[in-house]
Amino acid sequence: MTKFIIGFLIVLAGFMMAWKSEWLLKNFGRVNWAEEKFPFGGGTRFFYKILGIIIIFLGLFVITGIWTDILNGLFGLFNRTSN
Repeated sequence: MTKFIIGFLIVLAGFMMAWKSEWLLKNFGRVNWAEEKFPFGGGTRFFYKILGIIIIFLGLFVITGIWTDILNGLFGLFNRTSN
């Protein structure tokens, strides 16, 4: 039950970040890196929306429990032991 609550809060935070990107822009300002890499209008807004969507997926991974499999797959590459 705890992983569901934590995952839901992560999904909610990601949703709010994608939905309220204009509010984030007004309160935190522009991200210079995003403005350079996304030259079309609203590079920072696009960055906030993409980051929010990534956070939503991370929250869904926590809810379903596959985030541990993903982490083991990624970091397991570095922990291989020779037999």
